[in-house]
Formats: sequence, structure tokens, C-alpha cells
Amino acid sequence: MIIYIHGFGGSGRSRKAVVLRRLLQDENFLAPSLPNHPRLALETLSEIVEYVTRFEPVGVIGSSLGGFYALCLSEWFPELRAVLINPALRPYETLRCALGSTGGVELHDGSRYEWHEGHLEALKELAPERYCTQNLLLLSQLGDELLDAREAIEALDGCAQVVEEGGSHSFDGVERYVGRIREFFEVSSNVT
Repeated sequence: MIIYIHGFGGSGRSRKAVVLRRLLQDENFLAPSLPNHPRLALETLSEIVEYVTRFEPVGVIGSSLGGFYALCLSEWFPELRAVLINPALRPYETLRCALGSTGGVELHDGSRYEWHEGHLEALKELAPERYCTQNLLLLSQLGDELLDAREAIEALDGCAQVVEEGGSHSFDGVERYVGRIREFFEVSSNVT
């Protein structure tokens, strides 16, 4: 199974989730819309991974804040492979700009939710102390307007990486890498 983890304000119906669902339709593909609170989001994902790994291999694809969640999961489940798309490594700092009663906006339906200091504290407490780079594939575009792509490139040195000039935080043209993503996950499903 492949689980797509959306970013801050996203949902399981985001553009990237829809594209990946269509291109990976022959896989068991899941793109849940997650709770806004980091602990609840990771508890939900953790329960899904724990359950599904009883029956089949699982890989995760995380974008932005979803990349942070994927990093957490890859530390909690050592066999889990994760594709990180322009991941947020320090969301407890980068999401400070969203604090307030109207700071969080769900991009799919425009609804608003409160994003407060407790969310940032939870993210900081959940942050992995180290990265298991052999199970990671980084897809990064240097034109990311929200995060400094060089931070992830340096911090995740040692993992498989695809780094492109230009692009955006959304990672323009992600569909071009579906074959690479499949290959990356197939390696884990062939190992016993």
C-alpha cells in the first residue's frame, strides 16, 4: 500500500493526491484527510501503518508538513520507506506564520481552523532526532517559495535524492517521477 500524506491545510483531495491516485491506481493507494492537530494526525497515520503492515508492505509519500509526518513515521517503523516531496523539517518554526484563529485554511474547501502555539509545541516534541536515510527518497525543487530546499538536501545527505532547479513548493511535474517512486517502493516489497 502507498499512503499519501498531505501538507498543512491540504486534504486527501489535493491536486497532488488526485494526480498520484490516478497514476498509482493499480496500487493500493490511500490519501486520508488528516486532523489538523499534529498528534492526532500522526496517531491516525501510525494506526493505519501498523494495521496495514500486517497484510502487505507500506510506503508513504509526504509533501511539506506531510513530509515531516513521513519522517516521523519512518523513525517509528524502521522498515517503512518514505518519499519526501519538498518536506518541512522544522514546521514548528516555518508554520509560526499561521498562528491565530484564522491562520489555518483548509485549501480544499476554504474552511478555517485555529492554529496555535500548542500545535507548534507538539510538532517540536514529535520531531525526529535523527533520520534513517537509507529508507528515504527526497524530491526537491530549488524554486520552493515557502521552504529553503537546501536545508532538506543537506539534512538528508545520504538518502536518494532528486533535486531540480526551478519549480515550486508544490513540486511541479511530480507525475514525471511516478516510475522512480514505484521503483523505490518495490525495493522494500522485494526484501524479506
